[in-house]
Amino acid sequence: MKIKTEHIFPLVLIIIDLLAAVIYAANKDYKKAVYWVAAAVLNITVTF
Repeated sequence: MKIKTEHIFPLVLIIIDLLAAVIYAANKDYKKAVYWVAAAVLNITVTF
């Protein structure tokens, strides 16, 4: 599978969103974790 160049930045942003969700979940701040997962899902739906 070849990644299009216009998808590189959105993919990096999605990864950062998911990493933020993991950090907040590890700190038991579940509201912010859900927020960052939702942000990642929104980026996925807009990008792909």
